[in-house]
Amino acid sequence: MNLNPNIKKSLFTVESKDENRATENPEQKYLLRILVSGISSLILILIIVYTLPHTILSVNSLIEYAVIVALVIFLFILLVRYFTILIFAYFYLNEYTFKKNGSFSPFVSVIIPVFNEEKVILQTIKSLLTLDYSNYEIIIVNDGSTDNTKSVAESLVGNHPGVHSKIKISLINQSNSGKARALNAGIQYSKADFVLCMDGDSQLSPDSLKSAARHFSNPKIGAVAGNVKVLNRRKFFTDLQALEYIEGLNMARSAQSFIRLVNIIPGPIGVFRKKAIEDAGYYSSDTFAEDADLTVKIIASGWKIYYEPNSISYTEAPSTLQQLLKQRYRWTRGILQSLRKHKRLLINPTINFGHTFILWSMFYEALVWPAMNIAANVFFITAALIFGFTQLIFFWWAGLALLDLVTALYCVAVEKEEFRLIWYAIIYRMFFILIIDICKAMSTIEEFLGIRMTWGKLERVGSV
Repeated sequence: MNLNPNIKKSLFTVESKDENRATENPEQKYLLRILVSGISSLILILIIVYTLPHTILSVNSLIEYAVIVALVIFLFILLVRYFTILIFAYFYLNEYTFKKNGSFSPFVSVIIPVFNEEKVILQTIKSLLTLDYSNYEIIIVNDGSTDNTKSVAESLVGNHPGVHSKIKISLINQSNSGKARALNAGIQYSKADFVLCMDGDSQLSPDSLKSAARHFSNPKIGAVAGNVKVLNRRKFFTDLQALEYIEGLNMARSAQSFIRLVNIIPGPIGVFRKKAIEDAGYYSSDTFAEDADLTVKIIASGWKIYYEPNSISYTEAPSTLQQLLKQRYRWTRGILQSLRKHKRLLINPTINFGHTFILWSMFYEALVWPAMNIAANVFFITAALIFGFTQLIFFWWAGLALLDLVTALYCVAVEKEEFRLIWYAIIYRMFFILIIDICKAMSTIEEFLGIRMTWGKLERVGSV
């Protein structure tokens, strides 16, 4: 197995849910909905503007004033948002750098839910056997796989040589019930006080468990979120996602970790105190984002959540626009379902301030910010095309690109990542993030219209 020394080979997170796991609607619908809706909206706005009576277009001074004011307000909000995250992330980095490393190393059960993972489960287990940790076991939960996953998993049952000692591998077979129930089955089977939950197609860095477990010496910490990195780079969309994970996700988790309120523990790697999961009522199957839902419930129960940058999970990201939009469609609808599930806490901060803060931040990122970003782009592009504000729009774009370049440079330096990813920041916001936000907006509309969705299964390359 030939591995890039900088990026370990892995497979993209693929999840399943109930009876919908093995079936899905045609994948093209997600791409077509978003593209058609976005293009139609832009064309409609342009038609309206072009057909305005000349008497209205004569008030150029008022329009110019409105454009400039809107531009300033948008940039002000964006700058406040960015620099707030950057400042808190910097505080976290200082705290993390000078914090004494603990030696707390409790017994941990690694829970791996699998559904039709025959191509990748062997490599996942191999990565777990190389963990630099002496006190853990591996529990595979086969959730009614219809391929050869069960046979491969059965061949792995028993004791295997690890870095420090023999590692016991156990297998639970159950009928297809969904990822949430598969994780719950593994957690309930475990006799450990701490569990690491991961995806069946992820691979962990050797120091991942040791780095996360030490934080549980603090009895207030209920969970530790890991660091997810994109494996299959050197492609346009996967490189953009690599930058997004570093700048858009990990920087935000660093900022949130400073106040111990990480809002989503990622599916590819999360380490939990079992008591925190029990207090939260375990994983739930009533949303398409069980990770976000459990995180919110853990915070609501009074536990703190920390982010550990050295607990790394390598995952294969979607390499095509179609697969990327399909993934973000599900993520967005799952988060919205979690928000609706806990909506009473949005308006009642006396119940749990931390919970309310996290819900409002999720609400802002899922609904408010995408709408603002789309509206701003459409508005300013229209102003440039119709009223000739091309220079103003250029400086607006250049300012955003410079901001993203500086932020990308900081994040890449902090994580010791590939320097070449920084240059993607030039098109990161004006192209990639805009596409993602359009996807979020369409997902939001479909969620509130109650359009039925299925879990689906992302196509994996499996290049290990």
